[in-house]
Amino acid sequence: MGQIKYSEKYFNDTYEYRYLVLPPEVAKLLPKNRLLSENEWRAIGVQQSRGSVHYAIHHLETHIMLFRRRINYQQQ
Repeated sequence: MGQIKYSEKYFNDTYEYRYLVLPPEVAKLLPKNRLLSENEWRAIGVQQSRGSVHYAIHHLETHIMLFRRRINYQQQ
């Protein structure tokens, strides 16, 4: 089985972002029409910081997951 590839983090004034590239055997198991809950993405082996949210679906490349987390999450 292939490994999940994690991008470097990138930022704007509000969020830190990261995208993940899933191996084909994992990507084909994902629903294509909704975002995953934290329990769901952790169950497929995704490791993200506490407070991270699967916030968008890249409909042309469904093997890519898009995550974001508030920059000041740890301070809240």
